Amino acid sequence: MTIYDIAEKAGVSASTVSRVINGKPGIRDATRQKVLALLEEYHYSPNTAARGLATQSSHFIGILIEDIRVSHHTDAVWTIEQEMMRAGYTCITLSTGTTPEGKAQAIQILQQRAVDGVILIGSMFSLDCVRTSILKYLFNTPVVMINGQIDLLNVYSILIDEERGMEACTAAMLEKGCSHPVLLISTDTPSNRSKLEGFRSAIQKSGRTFDASCVFNTTADSMDPLAGMREADEMCGRILEEKPDTDCIICIDDILAVGVLHSLSRRGKSVPGDISVTGMDNTLYGRVSTPTLTSIDNKIEEAGITKTRRKSVPRCIQIPARTVLRVTG
Repeated sequence: MTIYDIAEKAGVSASTVSRVINGKPGIRDATRQKVLALLEEYHYSPNTAARGLATQSSHFIGILIEDIRVSHHTDAVWTIEQEMMRAGYTCITLSTGTTPEGKAQAIQILQQRAVDGVILIGSMFSLDCVRTSILKYLFNTPVVMINGQIDLLNVYSILIDEERGMEACTAAMLEKGCSHPVLLISTDTPSNRSKLEGFRSAIQKSGRTFDASCVFNTTADSMDPLAGMREADEMCGRILEEKPDTDCIICIDDILAVGVLHSLSRRGKSVPGDISVTGMDNTLYGRVSTPTLTSIDNKIEEAGITKTRRKSVPRCIQIPARTVLRVTG
């Protein structure tokens, strides 16, 4: 059933049916009701592609994340999708993988789908190849980066102050009596570098000398939760062996922290009696772990809502992070 079929049955022009569908004024109420009744009777659904040709809008929004297995990022995607659906948009979500080539290719795919806008989730998109791909394929398309920055006129950023969040969390652990904290960190990203700086700053502001040997780097695929937990288990053993006086392990995400909790439990260590443990992202993992996990809430879902709800925004917005104290801290 097309718009022309509806018009014929109603005894009106196709343009009149179109005005009714789009809620335009200037239609007699009796005519409007007749057309609406026919639309409902024949379950008429406008052709989105055809409407896009007329309006020069696809009403598609592209969302890019590295890996759909990362619940912290998929929580943000869900929030954004709900907001965009309320605004009349459909979202296309792609997992790009970790390689620069995968990220650049995903941007080209979104250009081919004629999306009206793009949302990049995570600092791992702050790459030269992503900038080049945006310039090549999306130079006229608004792009929003959550927790990342690229210096282009059509790119808008919302940054989470993870450096201050990590600094505040580390300071809180020091104030409660932890004198030998270590940091368990994974892949080198702008976000993780900020967390490291926050950890370093808290140590130095407390009057202590920062020792680089108190930072432990994992090598597992940071996108794979099971691999992350296994790596955290192994790294915990190494920490206790190399730094036996450790009384606090601060992890850059909740998956690593849960892995540390399991490792400490198996080794007969009590948390937080013997060692305090903190994570980051304030995910479901930390809320259902035993004991429940102190974590830094970087408010990534709030970041998604902030950008999708605002009609006019500055080029960059910053949101503070906060420490959520639970049993392990």
